[in-house]
Amino acid sequence: MSSLKLDKSYLKLFNNLENPPKELFYKGNLSLLNMPKVAIIGSRKMSVYTKNCVLELASLLKNVGVCVVSGGALGVDIIASKAAMPNTIGIFANGLDKIYPKNNEYIIKEIYEKGLALSENYDNYTPKPYDFLLRNRLIIALSQMIIIAQADLISGSMQSARMAIRINKPLFVLPQRIYESKGTNALLSENKASLIADFTDFASKFGKVENKNTDELLEFCKKGVSLEQALAKFGQRVYEYELEGKIQIDGVFIKVIN
Repeated sequence: MSSLKLDKSYLKLFNNLENPPKELFYKGNLSLLNMPKVAIIGSRKMSVYTKNCVLELASLLKNVGVCVVSGGALGVDIIASKAAMPNTIGIFANGLDKIYPKNNEYIIKEIYEKGLALSENYDNYTPKPYDFLLRNRLIIALSQMIIIAQADLISGSMQSARMAIRINKPLFVLPQRIYESKGTNALLSENKASLIADFTDFASKFGKVENKNTDELLEFCKKGVSLEQALAKFGQRVYEYELEGKIQIDGVFIKVIN
């Protein structure tokens, strides 16, 4: 199905930009525009640690009624949307009849059907490199808060950070190793961003977080999952939990130790 043109009344959401969009096209659920919105963006080449952090944080935000805004790119963006589904808005540089990047096709189609997709460009438009920077400004403008999960010093995410600072959007970053995310660590050292030291506390800004003491990894393993499934979702944390005696890996299966 072709995209629809967004009613002009919604364009006021972008009035804090010097160059707000003249028109926008959409597919999906427009009611998401009325929810609290937080952007989660970052590196296409994220670490396993960052991936797990984004999955946990986006899921917590979804559960307190927040809509996660991102750009549908490889890495942090698409993982954030996946974890927040259906409470997610994807903003794309391409026309919405195209799927880009193709590697994310399954989740992008899910955004079209269950979340909300927005684009400044008509359906069959093929984006130029500068269109991705223009797309980023829409992500920043639409969101009440901006979280940069991981970023190199020279990156699109850092350009987005500068834009957020320029239009006075609260900027947050995740705890990272000193050399693994030089961009976000620089933002911290220069007092340009705040650290999210506790994901539950951050989500509590928007509503009550249920089951604060529930361990997501243990709850997942109680469902009778395979080692492969657990590693795909939680990475090396699975082996850390085995060393700590919280779970037992028995061949290809996992048993939670009570």
